[in-house]
Amino acid sequence: MAGSSFGELFRVTNFGESHGPAIGCVIDGCPPGLELSEADIQPELDRRRPGTSRHVTQRNEPDAVEILSGVFEGRTTGTPICLLIRNADQRSKDYGNLLGTFRPGHADYTYHQKYGLRDPRGGGRSSARLTAPMVGAGAVARKWLKQTYGTTFTGWMTQIGEIEIPFEGEEHIGSNPFFAANASDIARLEAYMDGLRKAGDSCGARVRVEARGVPVGLGEPLFDKLDADIAYAMMGINAVKGVEIGAGFASVAQRGTTHGDELTPQGFAGNNAGGVLGGISTGQDIVVSIAIKPTSSIRSPRRSVGLDGQPSVVETFGRHDPCVGIRATPIAEAMLALVLMDHALRHRAQCGDVRVDMAPITGRRA
Repeated sequence: MAGSSFGELFRVTNFGESHGPAIGCVIDGCPPGLELSEADIQPELDRRRPGTSRHVTQRNEPDAVEILSGVFEGRTTGTPICLLIRNADQRSKDYGNLLGTFRPGHADYTYHQKYGLRDPRGGGRSSARLTAPMVGAGAVARKWLKQTYGTTFTGWMTQIGEIEIPFEGEEHIGSNPFFAANASDIARLEAYMDGLRKAGDSCGARVRVEARGVPVGLGEPLFDKLDADIAYAMMGINAVKGVEIGAGFASVAQRGTTHGDELTPQGFAGNNAGGVLGGISTGQDIVVSIAIKPTSSIRSPRRSVGLDGQPSVVETFGRHDPCVGIRATPIAEAMLALVLMDHALRHRAQCGDVRVDMAPITGRRA
C-alpha cells in the first residue's frame, strides 16, 4: 500500500490495523547518539491513548511502546528504529453488521472501491488508531529538536462543536480531558459531551498547536515550503478537514498594512504569518490551527447502501469517540514535530555551513 511513509530524511513508515495484533512504525534517519528509551515515548502515547475519560472511546488500550531496534545501550545507533504497540482490547464483533454496507462519512465506501476488499473491524487501516505510532515517532523528534534547538510544542483545544473555549492559561491544558487552556468552562464542556453521547450523535472541534524555539531557515521557497508540508501533515490526521497557518482565513479581511508583520531591531511586530515567510521559518513561533469533523461512527441510524447497491440503514455499535478532536492535540503536536525534524535535517544537509553576519530577529508571540 502506497502512502504509509512520511518524511524524507527523517522518514516514518507506519504499519498495522486497528484490530490486528499490533501497530507500529519504523523511523529511518534518526541521528545517532540520541539518548532514547521507552520512557521518552510513553508519556506522549499516554496523552493520546483511549479510555482516559468518559468523553472518549472506552477501548482500553495501554498503548505500551516497545523499541525493537535502532537503540543500543540507551542511545540511537543511526539505524532504523522500530516502535511496536500491541493491540490488547479489540472487540471485532461490534463491527459484524458492517460487512455488507458502508458507514456514511467514513472511509468504508472509498476503501472498498479502491482495493476491492476491506477490513471493517474498527476501520482497519483507515482507523484513527494508526495515529498512535506517529505520536511515538513524534516523541523521538521532539526530544532531538529540544536538545538541538530548544524547540518545544504546545497545543490546546479552542472550540468543541459550537462552543468556543476562552483561553485562560496554558497551565490548565493538562488538568482536563479536553486539552483546553481553560478551567472555568470544563463543567459546561462535560455536560455538552454527555448530551451528545446520550443522543447518539457527535461533533467536531478546533485545535491550535504551536512550536516555539524554531530555528530560522527551515523549509524551501517553492514546492517544499515549510507551511505546505505542515498543511500536508495536518491533513494526514484522520478527520481533519481544514488547516490554518497564522492568521489563516482571517487574513482575507485584513489589510496589507495589518497583515504584513513589520520588522524592528527588537523583532517582528506581529506573527500573522504564523512563523513562515516564503515557505521558510522566520524563527518565530509556528502557529497552526486545524478543523476536525464530527465523528462518522455514531449510534444514530443513517441511510446507506449495501454491497448490492440497495438501500440499507447503518447503526454503528461499539466504542467510539463522540468527538475525535478531544484526543487530537497530542497528534497534531507530533505531526508538527515530525515536519520540523525532517526539515531541520534537510536544512543541515544543504545549508549547515551557511553563515550570515546579521543576527536573527525573533519576536515571539504577538
